[in-house]
Amino acid sequence: MMLRAYQIAAFGEPLALVEKPLPQPTGRQVLVKIEACGVCHSDLHIWDGGWDLGGGKKLAAALGGKALPLTPGHEIVGAVAALGSDAGGVRLGDRRLVFPWIGCGQCAPCQAGQEHICQGAAPAIGIFVDGGYATHVMVPDARYLIDIVDLPPASAAILACAGVTAYSALKKIGRLAPTAPLLIVGAGGVGLTAIHLATAVTGVAPIVADIDPAKREAAMAAGAASVVDPAAANAGKALAKETGGMAGAIDFAGAPASFEFAYGSLRKGGHLVVVGLLGGSVNISLPLMIMRAVKVSGSYVGSLEELTELVALVRREAVPPIPVATRPLEEASQSLADLKAGKVVGRLVLVP
Repeated sequence: MMLRAYQIAAFGEPLALVEKPLPQPTGRQVLVKIEACGVCHSDLHIWDGGWDLGGGKKLAAALGGKALPLTPGHEIVGAVAALGSDAGGVRLGDRRLVFPWIGCGQCAPCQAGQEHICQGAAPAIGIFVDGGYATHVMVPDARYLIDIVDLPPASAAILACAGVTAYSALKKIGRLAPTAPLLIVGAGGVGLTAIHLATAVTGVAPIVADIDPAKREAAMAAGAASVVDPAAANAGKALAKETGGMAGAIDFAGAPASFEFAYGSLRKGGHLVVVGLLGGSVNISLPLMIMRAVKVSGSYVGSLEELTELVALVRREAVPPIPVATRPLEEASQSLADLKAGKVVGRLVLVP
Protein backbone atom coordinates (compact mmCIF):
# COMPACT_ATOMS: atom_id res chain seq x y z
CA MET A 1 0.00 0.00 0.00
CA MET A 2 1.18 3.54 -0.78
CA LEU A 3 0.80 6.74 1.22
CA ARG A 4 -0.66 9.66 -0.76
CA ALA A 5 -0.11 13.20 0.50
CA TYR A 6 -0.55 16.77 -0.68
CA GLN A 7 2.53 18.73 0.33
CA ILE A 8 3.75 22.32 0.38
CA ALA A 9 6.71 22.13 -1.99
CA ALA A 10 7.05 25.91 -2.38
CA PHE A 11 5.37 28.61 -0.30
CA GLY A 12 2.25 30.00 -1.94
CA GLU A 13 2.25 27.44 -4.76
CA PRO A 14 -0.39 24.72 -5.32
CA LEU A 15 0.16 21.64 -3.18
CA ALA A 16 2.09 18.80 -4.80
CA LEU A 17 0.78 15.22 -4.82
CA VAL A 18 3.34 12.78 -3.44
CA GLU A 19 3.11 8.99 -3.32
CA LYS A 20 5.55 6.88 -1.31
CA PRO A 21 5.65 3.51 0.44
CA LEU A 22 3.54 3.30 3.56
CA PRO A 23 5.79 3.84 6.61
CA GLN A 24 5.95 1.16 9.27
CA PRO A 25 5.70 2.25 12.92
CA THR A 26 8.47 1.35 15.36
CA GLY A 27 8.71 1.55 19.14
CA ARG A 28 5.72 3.42 20.54
CA GLN A 29 4.62 4.83 17.18
CA VAL A 30 1.09 4.37 15.81
CA LEU A 31 0.19 4.64 12.13
CA VAL A 32 -3.26 6.17 11.64
CA LYS A 33 -5.32 5.82 8.45
CA ILE A 34 -6.94 9.23 8.06
CA GLU A 35 -10.72 9.54 7.78
CA ALA A 36 -11.02 13.34 8.10
CA CYS A 37 -8.68 16.34 8.31
CA GLY A 38 -9.79 19.93 8.88
CA VAL A 39 -8.50 22.86 6.83
CA CYS A 40 -7.35 25.52 9.30
CA HIS A 41 -6.18 29.14 9.06
CA SER A 42 -2.86 27.98 10.53
CA ASP A 43 -2.43 25.88 7.40
CA LEU A 44 -2.79 29.10 5.41
CA HIS A 45 0.02 30.79 7.33
CA ILE A 46 2.32 27.84 6.76
CA TRP A 47 1.35 27.72 3.07
CA ASP A 48 2.08 31.46 2.80
CA GLY A 49 5.46 31.00 4.50
CA GLY A 50 4.87 32.68 7.84
CA TRP A 51 3.02 35.11 10.09
CA ASP A 52 2.82 38.90 9.84
CA LEU A 53 4.37 40.42 12.97
CA GLY A 54 3.66 44.00 11.93
CA GLY A 55 6.11 46.72 11.02
CA GLY A 56 7.24 44.78 7.96
CA LYS A 57 8.46 41.84 10.06
CA LYS A 58 7.49 38.22 9.45
CA LEU A 59 7.81 35.03 11.49
CA ALA A 60 9.01 32.32 9.12
CA ALA A 61 6.96 29.12 8.91
CA ALA A 62 10.17 27.08 8.96
CA LEU A 63 11.22 28.50 12.33
CA GLY A 64 10.87 25.10 13.95
CA GLY A 65 13.54 23.68 11.67
CA LYS A 66 11.32 21.76 9.25
CA ALA A 67 12.32 22.39 5.67
CA LEU A 68 9.95 21.92 2.76
CA PRO A 69 8.31 19.81 1.56
CA LEU A 70 5.77 19.57 4.38
CA THR A 71 2.38 17.88 4.51
CA PRO A 72 0.09 20.30 6.40
CA GLY A 73 -3.02 19.41 8.37
CA HIS A 74 -3.40 19.04 12.12
CA GLU A 75 -7.13 18.39 12.70
CA ILE A 76 -7.11 14.63 12.21
CA VAL A 77 -9.42 11.72 12.93
CA GLY A 78 -8.57 8.24 11.72
CA ALA A 79 -8.37 4.54 12.47
CA VAL A 80 -5.35 2.75 13.90
CA ALA A 81 -3.70 0.97 10.95
CA ALA A 82 -0.46 -0.36 12.46
CA LEU A 83 1.34 -0.42 15.82
CA GLY A 84 4.99 -0.28 16.79
CA SER A 85 6.36 -3.09 18.93
CA ASP A 86 6.07 -1.04 22.16
CA ALA A 87 2.78 0.73 21.39
CA GLY A 88 -0.11 0.12 23.73
CA GLY A 89 -3.51 1.44 24.74
CA VAL A 90 -5.12 1.11 21.30
CA ARG A 91 -6.01 -1.71 18.94
CA LEU A 92 -6.10 -2.02 15.18
CA GLY A 93 -9.20 -0.34 13.80
CA ASP A 94 -9.80 1.94 16.80
CA ARG A 95 -11.05 5.36 15.66
CA ARG A 96 -9.20 8.19 17.36
CA LEU A 97 -8.74 11.97 17.36
CA VAL A 98 -5.08 12.97 17.06
CA PHE A 99 -3.65 15.56 19.46
CA PRO A 100 -1.20 17.36 17.15
CA TRP A 101 0.49 19.87 19.49
CA ILE A 102 3.31 17.56 20.51
CA GLY A 103 6.32 19.03 22.31
CA CYS A 104 9.90 18.01 22.95
CA GLY A 105 8.94 16.40 26.25
CA GLN A 106 11.96 17.88 28.04
CA CYS A 107 11.37 21.63 28.58
CA ALA A 108 9.50 23.08 31.57
CA PRO A 109 6.15 23.60 29.76
CA CYS A 110 6.22 20.02 28.43
CA GLN A 111 7.01 18.66 31.88
CA ALA A 112 4.00 20.60 33.19
CA GLY A 113 1.66 19.09 30.57
CA GLN A 114 1.75 22.20 28.37
CA GLU A 115 3.30 20.65 25.26
CA HIS A 116 1.43 23.09 23.03
CA ILE A 117 3.72 25.90 24.23
CA CYS A 118 6.91 23.82 24.06
CA GLN A 119 10.13 25.83 24.29
CA GLY A 120 12.23 23.21 22.51
CA ALA A 121 12.16 21.46 19.14
CA ALA A 122 8.45 20.66 19.00
CA PRO A 123 7.47 17.92 16.53
CA ALA A 124 3.93 19.27 16.17
CA ILE A 125 1.99 17.28 13.57
CA GLY A 126 1.19 19.22 10.42
CA ILE A 127 3.33 22.14 11.61
CA PHE A 128 6.88 20.79 11.83
CA VAL A 129 6.33 17.15 10.85
CA ASP A 130 4.06 15.74 8.13
CA GLY A 131 0.37 15.99 8.91
CA GLY A 132 -3.10 15.15 7.75
CA TYR A 133 -3.47 16.22 4.11
CA ALA A 134 -2.73 12.58 3.39
CA THR A 135 -4.09 9.06 3.57
CA HIS A 136 -2.01 8.19 6.65
CA VAL A 137 -0.14 9.95 9.45
CA MET A 138 2.43 8.70 11.97
CA VAL A 139 1.75 9.51 15.63
CA PRO A 140 4.70 9.10 18.02
CA ASP A 141 2.73 7.66 20.95
CA ALA A 142 -0.77 6.30 21.56
CA ARG A 143 -1.22 8.74 24.43
CA TYR A 144 -1.85 11.42 21.80
CA LEU A 145 -4.88 9.50 20.51
CA ILE A 146 -8.25 10.41 22.04
CA ASP A 147 -11.30 8.17 21.84
CA ILE A 148 -14.16 10.09 20.18
CA VAL A 149 -16.62 7.24 20.82
CA ASP A 150 -19.75 8.11 18.79
CA LEU A 151 -18.79 11.55 17.44
CA PRO A 152 -18.81 11.83 13.62
CA PRO A 153 -15.21 11.95 12.28
CA ALA A 154 -15.62 15.21 10.31
CA SER A 155 -17.07 17.07 13.29
CA ALA A 156 -14.65 15.53 15.78
CA ALA A 157 -11.57 16.35 13.68
CA ILE A 158 -11.93 20.11 14.11
CA LEU A 159 -11.86 19.72 17.89
CA ALA A 160 -8.07 19.21 17.65
CA CYS A 161 -7.51 22.88 16.76
CA ALA A 162 -10.64 24.99 16.28
CA GLY A 163 -12.26 23.23 19.22
CA VAL A 164 -9.42 23.18 21.74
CA THR A 165 -8.33 26.70 20.76
CA ALA A 166 -11.81 28.06 21.47
CA TYR A 167 -12.17 26.00 24.64
CA SER A 168 -8.81 27.08 26.07
CA ALA A 169 -9.56 30.75 25.35
CA LEU A 170 -12.97 30.52 27.01
CA LYS A 171 -11.43 28.83 30.05
CA LYS A 172 -9.07 31.81 30.41
CA ILE A 173 -12.12 34.07 30.64
CA GLY A 174 -13.68 31.68 33.16
CA ARG A 175 -17.19 31.67 34.62
CA LEU A 176 -19.01 34.99 34.34
CA ALA A 177 -21.95 36.37 36.24
CA PRO A 178 -25.23 36.07 34.33
CA THR A 179 -25.25 39.83 33.72
CA ALA A 180 -21.55 40.05 32.75
CA PRO A 181 -21.33 40.46 28.96
CA LEU A 182 -18.90 38.47 26.80
CA LEU A 183 -17.76 39.61 23.36
CA ILE A 184 -16.44 37.33 20.62
CA VAL A 185 -14.79 39.08 17.68
CA GLY A 186 -14.58 36.94 14.53
CA ALA A 187 -17.08 34.25 13.58
CA GLY A 188 -14.88 32.04 11.44
CA GLY A 189 -14.40 28.37 12.20
CA VAL A 190 -12.80 28.93 15.62
CA GLY A 191 -15.12 31.77 16.56
CA LEU A 192 -18.22 29.73 15.68
CA THR A 193 -16.90 26.89 17.79
CA ALA A 194 -16.46 29.30 20.71
CA ILE A 195 -20.05 30.53 20.31
CA HIS A 196 -21.30 26.96 20.60
CA LEU A 197 -19.17 26.37 23.70
CA ALA A 198 -19.50 29.74 25.41
CA THR A 199 -22.56 29.10 27.53
CA ALA A 200 -21.26 25.74 28.77
CA VAL A 201 -17.84 27.17 29.68
CA THR A 202 -18.53 30.76 30.79
CA GLY A 203 -22.23 30.63 31.68
CA VAL A 204 -23.28 33.36 29.23
CA ALA A 205 -24.19 33.57 25.55
CA PRO A 206 -21.80 35.94 23.74
CA ILE A 207 -22.28 39.09 21.74
CA VAL A 208 -20.52 38.49 18.40
CA ALA A 209 -18.81 41.03 16.15
CA ASP A 210 -17.93 40.27 12.53
CA ILE A 211 -17.73 42.41 9.41
CA ASP A 212 -19.24 39.65 7.22
CA PRO A 213 -23.08 39.54 7.20
CA ALA A 214 -23.05 35.80 6.41
CA LYS A 215 -20.87 35.12 9.44
CA ARG A 216 -23.06 37.27 11.66
CA GLU A 217 -26.03 35.19 10.49
CA ALA A 218 -24.10 31.99 11.25
CA ALA A 219 -23.25 33.39 14.69
CA MET A 220 -26.92 33.91 15.52
CA ALA A 221 -27.69 30.38 14.37
CA ALA A 222 -24.86 29.14 16.62
CA GLY A 223 -26.37 30.73 19.73
CA ALA A 224 -25.06 34.30 19.92
CA ALA A 225 -27.06 36.65 22.15
CA SER A 226 -26.73 39.37 19.51
CA VAL A 227 -24.43 40.43 16.69
CA VAL A 228 -22.74 43.67 15.69
CA ASP A 229 -20.87 44.94 12.65
CA PRO A 230 -17.62 46.37 14.08
CA ALA A 231 -17.07 48.38 10.91
CA ALA A 232 -20.31 50.33 11.33
CA ALA A 233 -20.03 53.97 12.42
CA ASN A 234 -19.74 54.32 16.21
CA ALA A 235 -20.34 50.57 16.70
CA GLY A 236 -17.94 50.39 19.63
CA LYS A 237 -19.43 53.38 21.44
CA ALA A 238 -22.96 52.06 20.92
CA LEU A 239 -21.98 48.66 22.28
CA ALA A 240 -20.31 50.15 25.35
CA LYS A 241 -23.35 52.37 26.05
CA GLU A 242 -25.75 49.45 25.69
CA THR A 243 -23.81 46.99 27.85
CA GLY A 244 -21.66 49.08 30.16
CA GLY A 245 -18.60 47.42 28.69
CA MET A 246 -17.45 43.84 28.36
CA ALA A 247 -16.38 41.72 31.31
CA GLY A 248 -14.58 39.47 28.84
CA ALA A 249 -13.69 39.57 25.16
CA ILE A 250 -11.97 37.13 22.83
CA ASP A 251 -10.39 38.23 19.55
CA PHE A 252 -10.44 35.33 17.11
CA ALA A 253 -9.19 37.47 14.21
CA GLY A 254 -5.98 38.85 15.66
CA ALA A 255 -5.63 41.92 13.42
CA PRO A 256 -5.12 45.52 14.54
CA ALA A 257 -8.75 46.50 13.85
CA SER A 258 -10.22 43.47 15.66
CA PHE A 259 -7.89 43.93 18.63
CA GLU A 260 -8.71 47.63 18.96
CA PHE A 261 -12.45 46.94 18.80
CA ALA A 262 -12.24 44.18 21.43
CA TYR A 263 -9.83 46.07 23.69
CA GLY A 264 -11.92 49.22 23.47
CA SER A 265 -15.03 47.29 24.45
CA LEU A 266 -13.69 46.30 27.89
CA ARG A 267 -15.08 47.77 31.05
CA LYS A 268 -12.82 48.41 34.04
CA GLY A 269 -11.35 45.11 35.19
CA GLY A 270 -12.22 43.41 31.89
CA HIS A 271 -10.15 40.64 30.31
CA LEU A 272 -9.25 40.36 26.63
CA VAL A 273 -7.93 37.06 25.27
CA VAL A 274 -6.25 37.28 21.85
CA VAL A 275 -6.29 34.13 19.73
CA GLY A 276 -6.27 35.02 16.02
CA LEU A 277 -3.08 35.17 13.99
CA LEU A 278 -3.98 37.40 11.05
CA GLY A 279 -1.07 39.53 12.21
CA GLY A 280 0.07 43.09 12.64
CA SER A 281 0.83 45.24 15.68
CA VAL A 282 -0.96 47.75 17.93
CA ASN A 283 -0.16 50.56 20.34
CA ILE A 284 -1.52 50.47 23.89
CA SER A 285 -1.57 53.37 26.33
CA LEU A 286 0.11 51.92 29.42
CA PRO A 287 -1.35 54.44 31.93
CA LEU A 288 -4.90 53.79 30.70
CA MET A 289 -4.35 50.03 30.77
CA ILE A 290 -3.26 50.31 34.39
CA MET A 291 -5.95 52.75 35.52
CA ARG A 292 -8.65 50.64 33.87
CA ALA A 293 -7.13 47.49 35.44
CA VAL A 294 -7.73 45.52 32.24
CA LYS A 295 -5.90 42.33 31.36
CA VAL A 296 -4.72 41.12 27.95
CA SER A 297 -3.75 37.46 27.46
CA GLY A 298 -2.49 35.51 24.50
CA SER A 299 -3.92 32.03 24.00
CA TYR A 300 -2.33 29.47 21.68
CA VAL A 301 -4.30 26.29 20.86
CA GLY A 302 -4.61 24.07 23.98
CA SER A 303 -3.18 21.20 25.97
CA LEU A 304 -3.74 17.45 25.70
CA GLU A 305 -5.69 17.61 28.95
CA GLU A 306 -7.89 20.39 27.59
CA LEU A 307 -8.62 18.47 24.39
CA THR A 308 -9.60 15.42 26.45
CA GLU A 309 -11.87 17.64 28.57
CA LEU A 310 -13.39 19.14 25.44
CA VAL A 311 -14.28 15.79 23.86
CA ALA A 312 -15.98 14.79 27.12
CA LEU A 313 -17.84 18.14 27.27
CA VAL A 314 -19.05 17.89 23.67
CA ARG A 315 -20.40 14.40 24.28
CA ARG A 316 -21.87 15.19 27.73
CA GLU A 317 -23.55 18.47 26.79
CA ALA A 318 -24.41 17.39 23.22
CA VAL A 319 -22.81 20.60 21.91
CA PRO A 320 -23.94 20.95 18.29
CA PRO A 321 -21.14 21.01 15.71
CA ILE A 322 -20.34 24.08 13.63
CA PRO A 323 -21.18 23.90 9.90
CA VAL A 324 -18.77 21.46 8.24
CA ALA A 325 -18.40 20.85 4.52
CA THR A 326 -16.41 17.81 3.40
CA ARG A 327 -14.29 17.71 0.27
CA PRO A 328 -12.12 15.00 -1.26
CA LEU A 329 -8.42 15.12 -0.39
CA GLU A 330 -7.69 15.97 -4.02
CA GLU A 331 -9.25 19.41 -3.45
CA ALA A 332 -6.73 20.39 -0.76
CA SER A 333 -5.19 23.26 -2.76
CA GLN A 334 -8.56 24.69 -3.77
CA SER A 335 -9.76 24.44 -0.19
CA LEU A 336 -6.83 26.53 1.02
CA ALA A 337 -7.49 29.07 -1.73
CA ASP A 338 -11.18 29.30 -0.81
CA LEU A 339 -10.34 29.76 2.86
CA LYS A 340 -7.85 32.50 2.01
CA ALA A 341 -10.45 34.26 -0.15
CA GLY A 342 -12.96 34.30 2.73
CA LYS A 343 -15.39 31.97 0.97
CA VAL A 344 -15.72 29.51 3.87
CA VAL A 345 -18.39 29.71 6.58
CA GLY A 346 -17.67 27.14 9.27
CA ARG A 347 -15.01 24.56 8.45
CA LEU A 348 -13.81 22.57 5.46
CA VAL A 349 -12.78 18.99 6.13
CA LEU A 350 -10.78 16.88 3.69
CA VAL A 351 -11.73 13.21 3.35
CA PRO A 352 -9.26 10.80 1.69
